[in-house]
Amino acid sequence: MPTGKILKRGQVWWAFDERIPLVILSADGMADIQAMRVVAPASTNIQGYAVEVPIGVLEGLPREGVLRVGLPRPGYINCHWLVTLTRADLGEYAGALSPEKLSQLEDALRLADLE
Repeated sequence: MPTGKILKRGQVWWAFDERIPLVILSADGMADIQAMRVVAPASTNIQGYAVEVPIGVLEGLPREGVLRVGLPRPGYINCHWLVTLTRADLGEYAGALSPEKLSQLEDALRLADLE
């Protein structure tokens, strides 16, 4: 577990009074931190509309969730669950994505033209 708030892409942190799990997308040293909220898995088929990367207990969370990235579609505005925050918004370090999960997330971000 990192000491202080040393941030690396793919780390999972609790934020905003430790109510919301986030995955860090930006590197340490940035004034504003870009991250993605962990949300509940879709209950409907989202194939072609979004990509979900499952995360949960192995990444330090108490239950399963997903990182959801909306894919571009004509006439639609995508919601990506991206947030910008400061170090003060971060609470406790929870864990980190495996290299495979981080690669899946980066692939989804490229598909959505967010990378």
